[in-house]
Amino acid sequence: MSSRHMHLLFVCVGNTCRSQMAEAIARHMGHHSASAGTNPGSSVAENSLAVLSEIDVDTNGLKPKPIEEIELDGWDMIISMGCGVHCPMLPIAEDWGLDDPVGGSIELYRQTRDTILENLERLSA
Repeated sequence: MSSRHMHLLFVCVGNTCRSQMAEAIARHMGHHSASAGTNPGSSVAENSLAVLSEIDVDTNGLKPKPIEEIELDGWDMIISMGCGVHCPMLPIAEDWGLDDPVGGSIELYRQTRDTILENLERLSA
């Protein structure tokens, strides 16, 4: 793992699956991270929590948050999960183009998790 530690903000619409997984995995890798949604759901998807626990990633403190609660200054990168988040106040550095696994199989959540992990490893290199 790289010694390059970043401040990463992950945004999407619901903030219940992809961005939550990205927040937790980035934190596990030693980055300062947060996530938020433009229309957050009420809780983190159970399958997201399950696939994170499979790789021993801590899920404590994960909860959907509205983007309005997040300070937008000080992030090295703001990353969209691929859900068409367009907001003039959000300087999106990358859009990862991930399909939302909500309602899908546990295998779909695992694939999403693994893609997030690959993207974070690339950023950390």
